[in-house]
Amino acid sequence: IAVPAWAQTAPDALVRSTVQEVLVLMKQSTDKRALQDLVEKKVLPHFDFRAMTQLAMGKAWRDAAPAQQKALENAFRALLVRTYTTALAETAKVDRTVEVKPVQLKPGDDYVTVRTLVREPGRPPLSIDYRMTLVNQAWKVTDIVAENVSLVINYRGTFSTEISRSGIDGLIKVLETKNKDAQS
Repeated sequence: IAVPAWAQTAPDALVRSTVQEVLVLMKQSTDKRALQDLVEKKVLPHFDFRAMTQLAMGKAWRDAAPAQQKALENAFRALLVRTYTTALAETAKVDRTVEVKPVQLKPGDDYVTVRTLVREPGRPPLSIDYRMTLVNQAWKVTDIVAENVSLVINYRGTFSTEISRSGIDGLIKVLETKNKDAQS
């Protein structure tokens, strides 16, 4: 894969190397703390949590004060880390392979979808797409679409309902409480 001059690593190469590294490390440990450390060090640097939070908030993002935006971003990040770590812990010993489909980039492209197929014995393949944006010459994930269901859009409905009920501060409190309760 030729790496475009405007990016350090091609998006499909980035997904492929990260996925392979995670799969290898998952087979070495099912310890939740070790898996959380794995997520923090190997996966999260490739995510744009501000963009993900902004997309999940939709129109309400503009109504949030900068301090609320930061609190939302931190709480959403913690929620996603916990969710991802839990999923890894529950499936750490599953024998799986991930096929990363090649991406065709044209000069100037700053948005791409990297398509993958996750294969496990005895199950149909699972389609997981990573929507990525070029940020400061590095590709960052801004949404994950599993079996045609967008993570960001899924949370947008939940967030919108909570904002209608108790406002932006109420949403922040709900997210922070969920994250705190999960640590107990």
